[in-house]
Amino acid sequence: MTERLTPDICVIGAGSGGLTVAAAAAAFGVSVVLIEKNRMGGDCLNYGCVPSKALIAAAKHVNAVAEAPVFGVNAGLPTIDFERVHDHIHEVIAAIEPNDSAARFRAMGVKVIEAEGRFMDRRRVVAGDYEISARRYVIAAGSSPLVPPIPGLDTVDYLTNETLFDLRAGPEHLVIIGGGPIGMEMAQAHRRLGAEVTVIEGGRALGKEDPELAAIVLDRMRTEGIAVQENVKVVEVAKSGSSQVTVTCERNEGGTFEVTGSTLLVATGRRPNVDGLGLENAGIRFDRSGIKVGPDLQTSNKRVMAIGDITGGLQFTHVAGYHAGIAIQKILFRLPAREDRTIIPRVTFTDPELAHVGLDEEAARRKHGDRISVLRWPYAENDRAHAERRTTGMIKVIADRKARILGASIVGAGAGEMINMWALAVYKGMNLGEMRSYVSPYPTMSEIGKRAAVAYYAPMARKRWVRSLVRFLRRFG
Repeated sequence: MTERLTPDICVIGAGSGGLTVAAAAAAFGVSVVLIEKNRMGGDCLNYGCVPSKALIAAAKHVNAVAEAPVFGVNAGLPTIDFERVHDHIHEVIAAIEPNDSAARFRAMGVKVIEAEGRFMDRRRVVAGDYEISARRYVIAAGSSPLVPPIPGLDTVDYLTNETLFDLRAGPEHLVIIGGGPIGMEMAQAHRRLGAEVTVIEGGRALGKEDPELAAIVLDRMRTEGIAVQENVKVVEVAKSGSSQVTVTCERNEGGTFEVTGSTLLVATGRRPNVDGLGLENAGIRFDRSGIKVGPDLQTSNKRVMAIGDITGGLQFTHVAGYHAGIAIQKILFRLPAREDRTIIPRVTFTDPELAHVGLDEEAARRKHGDRISVLRWPYAENDRAHAERRTTGMIKVIADRKARILGASIVGAGAGEMINMWALAVYKGMNLGEMRSYVSPYPTMSEIGKRAAVAYYAPMARKRWVRSLVRFLRRFG
């Protein structure tokens, strides 16, 4: 028989956002039901951030061995045990898994239902043997790999991020359809782990990033032997022989060519998991791009909020966590809260890393015209970068006419760590004077940010009135 539950909050989806809402609500003594039909921890733990960064870490060690002779260290040619790489990835997942487990959340007082959840009407959800009537609902059902309708794709074996990390043998030639962050990260990691790699991208690879900084990453990729085909349309996929796949491509300017490889990875983005939730029964507006929400993440049903990937917005784990905070603020404390996408940082974990927060140069010019300052400082002017032989890259800071920081992009070693400070600066509305005035420890690569801020004020030293003031003040001893 169906058991009826009447919690204060019902959360659908146990990925990063859903788990954060459930844990926070339980901490305040609020009754919570958490529904998950697949694996606890969602995409990030099982198929996304965690396994991909574990793979990248293995690839970095290979590269470190290859680069060691320049430091006077000779370790010989590295050998790759790909099965051990596979085990490393899954050991990392297993180490983190208990934090997201059903047992842990039940111990917090959360009612965890491991079944598919579906709205029956505007007020009720059914999941397994339970019918839930909650005061408020939070949909955090995430997203899945987007597989485009390419002719022949259904006739060949292909990988997505949900199956890639199950490989126990390294690909001989990995062909990747999609040149976004996932495609480029996996391209470089597999190249360093011994595979031949070809990336096929319909537009510009890393197309959402500042072209000036993305070019630095792509140059490194090509130097490492990765074939990056840009502005190319995939027109057909077919089997080739007993174990290979051939991708037929068409250039935008005309002409076709073929790429034949041993393994195909489809990395063409993600689609929100809106199917099967009964959203139409609950009066929740949605389409293939996701659930429609306002800046406060409220859906068209006043009892329901949607957070994370399923909203069709920025698809990052930290965004889901940020959305969870907004949901808790609104549901528990009845305080107004709105999403601000300009404060959200992002990182592509290639080598060099590419990180960004706030407005890029193009967006800043659209909003402010020519009343902006664009400041750059290269890694090549940083002493620590020379010591580490990591001199490729730069920081690029955008400021308005009052020196308020609008955005920052960093390409280079440790960019993902360095962007944290700039994310805080954008969030707090700080100006370049504040970034110039703090004391940076020497020698650190983060100094490039301070140097960029100092560069904004350097022209002051050449102004006639400033020099006149200095001369005047010298008269007083």
